Amino acid sequence: MTMTEQPLGWPAGRRPPRGTCPSCAKSAGLAGAHPAGAAIPLGPDPAGAPCADGPATAAALIVPATAAAVPAEAERAAAAVGAEAECAAEPDPPETARDRVNRRWNEILQETRVAQTGVQILFGFLLSVAFTPLFRDLAMADRVIYVITVVLGATATATLIAPVSLHRFLSGQRMKDEMVGTAHKLMMCGMVLLALTIGCTLLLILHVVVPGLLADLLVGGVMLWFALCWYVLPLWLRRRSARRFARRSVRS
Repeated sequence: MTMTEQPLGWPAGRRPPRGTCPSCAKSAGLAGAHPAGAAIPLGPDPAGAPCADGPATAAALIVPATAAAVPAEAERAAAAVGAEAECAAEPDPPETARDRVNRRWNEILQETRVAQTGVQILFGFLLSVAFTPLFRDLAMADRVIYVITVVLGATATATLIAPVSLHRFLSGQRMKDEMVGTAHKLMMCGMVLLALTIGCTLLLILHVVVPGLLADLLVGGVMLWFALCWYVLPLWLRRRSARRFARRSVRS
């Protein structure tokens, strides 16, 4: 029987795959020359030509870099979480009496701007109603409601704008503590007047659109919702915060 000599590393009758570099083909051909279990060198061939297409070499370069990047990302995330925890644990710097008064005054001015916008738009609408043709067809009860609504709107406008006039007259008199307390009371009174103005306006409109008892029920429901959102909810949150602070004081 005649023996045909075949190159080591590739099956008989097959050539190296297309695109394989000569260095890879040579390494595969010499695979039989290494003992079983020995590692085949993946570096450049003896001629000095690097193996650019070797998949094992690419994996050896990519995998360690990816494995090293994962711990680095985890360390950075842990450091960021630790910094946020430290910032949250640090107490706020103490606030002086002057800073507290200035902060409260700025908050009152911001709240006044929000309330003034709503009451001015509403009051302008009420003033224009009297000059419409349908106003003459209103019943006497609806006209009384309209008069009460206009008076409430004017009073709410004057009360909510009063802090501005108060600041203008008392600026530079070293009376900011008194201004903050008075402005707070004016804001509370103005909010009540604004809620009543909105309720009377809604009652006047619904009496024209939905005659009967349904209009009164709708207005009552809306005013109840105003009371819950504007007064009951803030007072409940304030009371809950006071209870929580009392519990912390007892524990400490």
